[in-house]
Amino acid sequence: MTLRERLFHYSRLIRLDRPIGSYLLLWPTYWAMLIAAKGWTGWKIWLIFTAGVFVMRSAGCAINDFADRKVDGLVERTKQRPLASGIISAKEALGVFAVLIVIALLLVLQLNALTIGFSLGAVFLAASYPFLKRFTHLPQFYLGIAFSWGIPMAFTAITNDWPPLVAWVLLLANLTWTTAYDTMYGMCDREDDVLIGVKSTAILFGQYDRLMVAILQIITLLLWAWVGVLADLCLGFWSSLVIASGFFMYQHHLIRHRDRWKSLQAFLNNNWVGLVLFIGIALDYVWLC
Repeated sequence: MTLRERLFHYSRLIRLDRPIGSYLLLWPTYWAMLIAAKGWTGWKIWLIFTAGVFVMRSAGCAINDFADRKVDGLVERTKQRPLASGIISAKEALGVFAVLIVIALLLVLQLNALTIGFSLGAVFLAASYPFLKRFTHLPQFYLGIAFSWGIPMAFTAITNDWPPLVAWVLLLANLTWTTAYDTMYGMCDREDDVLIGVKSTAILFGQYDRLMVAILQIITLLLWAWVGVLADLCLGFWSSLVIASGFFMYQHHLIRHRDRWKSLQAFLNNNWVGLVLFIGIALDYVWLC
């Protein structure tokens, strides 16, 4: 295998061809930066967090595929992944993970000591999440924590102080949102996961999966509303919340028959939810508030 071919397969390992996970990790980090700074943070912090999100998500994909290397080949959606198909080795996947963690460390060392301390939690969450699906039906909940950890880090990086209440409410909102959309993602693989013994909230919720997704989304909207009150946000944010509610209703239309690929489409639709909230918060700080 040539170096170019190997690098191509490494890019597939870290999902450069499927950046949706990076976007879903990026939006809440951007929300947090805007709220913490009450507007623009400056280029340094913005670039560090943007690069850090992509690096940590890539590292998470590498360690996830290492953890799932014996089961991905049994799942229709994942059987062509480079590690599952044998194109690259488990040692190579671990090597990619290690390199990415080193890059993430170099990025976070540009920030203050409190943020560096919080970053240790991010590494632990990213490294441990993929193994939980063997032991609990709640890996989506744990992923919600992992995908929310950039929120307190954004506040500590900007304020150099312990994150305030609004940061933790935003974290809780992102946790419930992540659990909801990752449950829809889990609905894509539910039949395969039951056969191979992999656990998920989609399996745990069973026939109540759509109801539980709806409850989680309602809680998310209420928590986002609390964030809006705590951060004194204005028309832009509240308008974006209405639009996000519309996207949630559209997602329920997509999953109404529990079709595998429609469920995946519903999951992907959450990128627009994150973007809309980002635009709403940005408009408030730039123009409306």
